[in-house]
Amino acid sequence: MSNDVQLVTRGPIGLVTLDRQKALNALSLDMIRAIRPQLEAWARAPEVKAVLIRGAGGKAFCAGGDVRAVAQAMSKPLPEGEEPLARTYFREEYALDHRIHHYEKPFIALVDGISMGGGLGLSIHGSHRVVTERLTFSMPETAIGLFPDVGGGWFLPRFPGQVGTYMALTGARGTAADAMWVGYGTHHVEHSRLDELVQALAAVDWSTGAPREVATRVLSSFSTDAGPAPLRAQQEAIDRCFAADRMEDILSALAAEGTAWAEETRATLARMSPTSLKVTLRQLRRCRSLPYTEVAALEYRLSQSVTAHPDFREGIRAVLVDKDQRPRWNPATLAGLRDEDVEAFFAPLPFGEWSP
Repeated sequence: MSNDVQLVTRGPIGLVTLDRQKALNALSLDMIRAIRPQLEAWARAPEVKAVLIRGAGGKAFCAGGDVRAVAQAMSKPLPEGEEPLARTYFREEYALDHRIHHYEKPFIALVDGISMGGGLGLSIHGSHRVVTERLTFSMPETAIGLFPDVGGGWFLPRFPGQVGTYMALTGARGTAADAMWVGYGTHHVEHSRLDELVQALAAVDWSTGAPREVATRVLSSFSTDAGPAPLRAQQEAIDRCFAADRMEDILSALAAEGTAWAEETRATLARMSPTSLKVTLRQLRRCRSLPYTEVAALEYRLSQSVTAHPDFREGIRAVLVDKDQRPRWNPATLAGLRDEDVEAFFAPLPFGEWSP
């Protein structure tokens, strides 16, 4: 059992509390291994009517997967007979997200504070996502030489227009209002009422309807208007500039836009890993018509090929370790990547594919 996650029942509610506060509740392998079997046990328990997941500490729901540990493990000799952490971590993280995606009972995420990367994986796949006015969410992977995994290829193309593509490539941050607009959030509840909401879910008579209907009824009684979504105000420009299937064409469209937003967006893209940008765009276009399980299998392939690329360790160094924010990407420009180089990241794995 991991000390970084609390797993308790409160009446008819199974309650998961991510409690790795110094790391903003980033999801470690030990946490994954604690949560998944408990979800299985609660799924079988007739007295448990719903599962809630939340973050401790007041700052973050979950700041993402523990990619720093994955990168550090890659720089050390692998003990004989031991599986690389990159292989183990992503396989088990994707299995947890897949379980949440298909969970039989209401799975309610209380998304308060920071939610990035793996935090979206733990929440967006559930049946209900409660967001508060303190939410900041993003998929910042292109800044660390990675790609928007944890089902990003499935949920980002389902955001309005090209907003998912824009967020994936730029790492743009969204608010609670944005979350409600794009479909990440299902209910907006004030932070100050979260404890009261948990108490209400524990006290409600779950025999009054189907479990998901009961959960929706309780959540709706607490839900308020999140207000206008800032991203929505930019949607027309986002759709114009991010509709192309080539990064070069997206940059050209931004240049033609001629606005301060477009120039700022171009500058942001210039700081990202060129490899990550091209792989991510290809991922989103390839996955937009695929069912979730096929997306997860494809993203597992990418998790292995992309983390093996030098940009991943360099991105982790620049952003999370040395924090100099000056990554030295290889190649340094989009022009250094051929189409066949990008396609190679999607090749079948020699050691076996992911399956649920």
